[in-house]
Amino acid sequence: MSSPYTVRWGIIATGLIADLFVKDLILDPSTRDVSDVKHEVRAVASSSSVDRAKKFIQDCKVPEGCAAYGSYEELVKDKSVDIIYIATPHSHHYQNTMLCLGAGKHVLCEKAFTTNAAQAKRLIETAKAKNLFLMEAVWTRFFPLSLHVRKFIEDGNLGAVHRVIADNSFGDNVEEKYGTSHRMINMDLAGGCLLDLGIYSLTWLFQTLYHALPPQSRQPPSKIASAITPYHATGADEMTSIILTFPSAPGSAPAGTHDGSATHPAHGIALTNLRVATDPDGHNTARPSIRIQGTKGEIQIDGPAFRPRSWRVIYAKAEGEKGKGEPMVEIHDCEIPGQGMFWEADECARCLRDGKIESEGMGWEESVVIMEVMDEVRRQGGIKYPETIESLDFPLKL
Repeated sequence: MSSPYTVRWGIIATGLIADLFVKDLILDPSTRDVSDVKHEVRAVASSSSVDRAKKFIQDCKVPEGCAAYGSYEELVKDKSVDIIYIATPHSHHYQNTMLCLGAGKHVLCEKAFTTNAAQAKRLIETAKAKNLFLMEAVWTRFFPLSLHVRKFIEDGNLGAVHRVIADNSFGDNVEEKYGTSHRMINMDLAGGCLLDLGIYSLTWLFQTLYHALPPQSRQPPSKIASAITPYHATGADEMTSIILTFPSAPGSAPAGTHDGSATHPAHGIALTNLRVATDPDGHNTARPSIRIQGTKGEIQIDGPAFRPRSWRVIYAKAEGEKGKGEPMVEIHDCEIPGQGMFWEADECARCLRDGKIESEGMGWEESVVIMEVMDEVRRQGGIKYPETIESLDFPLKL
């Protein structure tokens, strides 16, 4: 057996999401039945101080050999680092990613990818020009559960998928928990539930109604309708609801067949809210968080949209058989031997090993289309971020 391909990581930022990612990186890959790739954390940088980086390394129990830096500029110069994980707020993704690409480093950048589609396009252009790997870190896309659900749809088992409803909402006292400066509602940091939570709702719409189609058949939504309620204290969105019309439902008959009508469309409904919760009691009583509805039945996904743990299929019954006999239901539980962020890291490692600069599982085109949807939703809702964080200028001090 050949030795696993080893990827050496640098980490930019030392907040909660970086903590979860690093702890997953250092887990033994065999705990998730992976033997072809492995990961090493070689460097961590904090923009506040080198001591903060050192404490992060210690708290995460990173093995010896990991360097600590007090600036991102220092980390990108570290020759022992292959790829950099960016875990800063959305507002800083563009500047941080441009810094890393400019230093010749591959990049895994947290979602939302950037603050707008123009920035995402510029990052992709830069990665292409420099022949560097770049991926938006939508970790949920690489869960085995997500892969199974997509294959189930692609194989036609759900028939034509005409509607997907996805909700990712937290039920918080916004004034008490977030006040006026927390990153979640801070416009200077591209705060609001759309980019932070709604990205997961949109992820489920896109991986089932867009990515489940053959690449040549994928089309952006033909219609975007949305409603936004801004947070009174800062103007960031605290409640956002989106309806997308996708031109072609996965599994639907192509144009010119059956009754000669055009391909049937699909609707995707993405919901996110800071004041009411998808799971109000924390026991999944209100289940499910995602419903994927096809002509042959429905998939229901339990657990939060960002970290689902099980899915079930409810098969449709023929007319005249509905309400009779036992329900036809399949239940699939999916174990997560950690947080679940290692699966996206494994994808990065395999792409680097195979000389790829783009992931097929989370491609550049799809990241841009999702950013374009969010741009339009913000436009419809009158949500504008400060010019500095929407700028294409680089370098720019934020």
